[in-house]
Amino acid sequence: RLDLPIISSDIKGDGSFASTDLRKALTAGMFMQTAYRQRSGEYLTVKDNQLVHIHPSSVVSNRPEWVIFEEFALTTKNYIRTVTTTTVDWLIELAPHYFDLETFPKCEAKGELEK
Repeated sequence: RLDLPIISSDIKGDGSFASTDLRKALTAGMFMQTAYRQRSGEYLTVKDNQLVHIHPSSVVSNRPEWVIFEEFALTTKNYIRTVTTTTVDWLIELAPHYFDLETFPKCEAKGELEK
């Protein structure tokens, strides 16, 4: 009805889709809900420095350095759910106004952004 073009990330044409494109699109929309894995292995939300854990039902199990999340759930621990991986490069590229180092709170993530 709207005559919108259908664009696929199935570059090879074999039904395999480029998840990188999807993750980058999610990063563009959810950059404010980012957590960084500290040296201790625990995650800290960016800007408000809340200690969080990836929810046990998450399919992200490889402990990536940077994640974005859709939901912050308070139970016996602070859990983040609907999690996907992202990169510091994408965060800086897609939301430079949010990841401005002059206004960024002091934390391990700031050191990573400064690299």
